[in-house]
This record gives sequence, C-alpha cells and structure tokens, in this order.
Amino acid sequence: MTFHLITIFPQIFNSYLSESILKRAQTKKIISVKIHNLRDWTTDKHKTVDDTSYGGGAGMLMKIEPLHRALEDIKKTNKKIKSKQRKIILLSPAGKTWNQNLAKKYSKLDELIFICGRYEGVDARIKKFIDEEISIGDYVLTGGELPALTIIDSITRLLPGTLGNQESIIEESHSEAGVIEYPQYTRPEIFMANRKKYPVPKVLLSGNHQLIKAWRHKQQKIKKK
Repeated sequence: MTFHLITIFPQIFNSYLSESILKRAQTKKIISVKIHNLRDWTTDKHKTVDDTSYGGGAGMLMKIEPLHRALEDIKKTNKKIKSKQRKIILLSPAGKTWNQNLAKKYSKLDELIFICGRYEGVDARIKKFIDEEISIGDYVLTGGELPALTIIDSITRLLPGTLGNQESIIEESHSEAGVIEYPQYTRPEIFMANRKKYPVPKVLLSGNHQLIKAWRHKQQKIKKK
C-alpha cells in the first residue's frame, strides 16, 4: 500500500516513520510512504499556501489551487491504480470519526492520499475533490499530520506480514466493535510494591486452556462512550 502525505511541514513525519513497525513495514515493502511539500505546487515567489477568509473571520485558510494541483500530480504518479482502489482523505475535526472498522476497510485499498490541513482549515471547495473527511476524535489539533500518522499506523498493522505474529490482531481491543481486550500479565508471578503483593490471577497459571479462555472472555469489557 502507498500512503501520500500532503503537508507544509514535511520533516514532521521523519521520526515516527523511521522507527519500529512502520520502519519494518517500509523495509519489507509492505507499505510505501511518500511525503509531499504543498509549497512545491505554489506559483508565487513566496510559496504562499494560505490566505484570508472571504466574509472575514479569524485566522487563515489553506488555498484550493495548490492543493488541487498537488492532488492531480500525485494521482498521475501511478496510473495503474484504479480510482476505486484509491481514497483521498482530508483530515478534519468535522469528518467521520476513525475507528477499527474503517481501518479494516481501508486496509484493502492500494493507495491513500492525505491532505494535512493547517491554520483555520481548508477552502471548502476542496470537498469537491476528495473522497472522505476523517477525524480521529472530538477535539481540535494544530494540523492533520498527527491524525494522518494515526491512520497509517492503524492500517499498516493490519496488513499481512507487518506483525511478527499476525494472530495478535485477532483478539486485541476493537477486533470486535466496541470490545476492549482482556487484561494480560507477565513475570514476575508476584509483584511487590509498598509491602503489598500483586499476584497474577491463579487461573492463568492453571494450564487449563478452557478455564483461561472462559476467564478472558468474562474479563473483556465494552468500551464506554
């Protein structure tokens, strides 16, 4: 899968994409991440990507023209990808809330193009040229870069070959809508803190897989909204 990121801060992604699972996924060519500086599609000497809002109001809006040029050029880089296998996403607090079901759905695609907004937002005419507005929660961030990384991370871990043990995604949180994974424990068997013992539940030490499975099922919780 190829991820395209349109941003005015291209260096902001480097650290997260260069570590852990996302780095391995790129090394194994499971994913490809291409970062695009929106200023490369401006036409004035100041490389202007924003302007004041018609009708007045605080803050600046990202301009439609460089964004549209960027989208058109990026889509041309791989003409083999069919439009139904590509999604163009505007990261926006007004968008549909991202969840595990969407991650599974989008993991079947070949290409995702993210528009990482900044300032007060993006000229509303961009909605004519995107497929989806996505939010990662009911709060406002300074830009779309963190939401884009969140979505890339949640999709990548679902792609075959990304995780060392692919079975680990079967029973994790949200593998079933709204259900949180059961609690898990590792060594030591008894943890001491402030003269108090914190033992591992005895059922997990029993070796009885049927009892363990029943206990885990009972411990799963429905996430509160």
